Amino acid sequence: MAFSDGILFCKQFLANPRQVGAIWPSSRHLARCMVEWIEWERVSAVMEVGPGTGVFTEAILHSAGPDTRCIALEINAMMAQALRQRFETVQVHTASVAEAPQICQRVGVDGVDAVLSGLPWAVFSQQEQQEMLDAIVRVMRTDGQFCTFAYLQGLLLPAARKFRRLLESRFPMVETSPIVWRNLPPAIVYRCRLAGDTRVATP
Repeated sequence: MAFSDGILFCKQFLANPRQVGAIWPSSRHLARCMVEWIEWERVSAVMEVGPGTGVFTEAILHSAGPDTRCIALEINAMMAQALRQRFETVQVHTASVAEAPQICQRVGVDGVDAVLSGLPWAVFSQQEQQEMLDAIVRVMRTDGQFCTFAYLQGLLLPAARKFRRLLESRFPMVETSPIVWRNLPPAIVYRCRLAGDTRVATP
């Protein structure tokens, strides 16, 4: 990660802390933990939600096949523009995760095989979390994979336990990674798998 990316991230956090959710970008070690579980050989389309300055995006592009279609949804306009300039092969949309079904329809993608999230779940209400997870599930194909992360210091809080139960209500399989200590702050990755019929988007 370039130092300039960290400065941009920090400035956007100070301008809108609820939208950005963290004061510094995730580390490449957390990014590696996010992507290493995904079965990239069967991923024809991947969506990233909340990519920020692109730490996970870079890891996704390094892991995905040359024909994998990469879509990113970033609600922060300045970060979205920076992503477009940095990653020309990624379709970056200035949009919230709630718009994922409409975005997929707009670009002609009938479902994605994997979704990776850098969203700051802890800053959202439970209703917002439900709505965003529902939008994610709706665009995922059968047996699709979903990854997101949580900071270690918050895992014992009631909100974190509720979020884990929310994930389990949407995904038949939910696992957690080993602790990624080389991140600020340390974090774990939730690794989730969807089963059942493809949840194709309808507006």
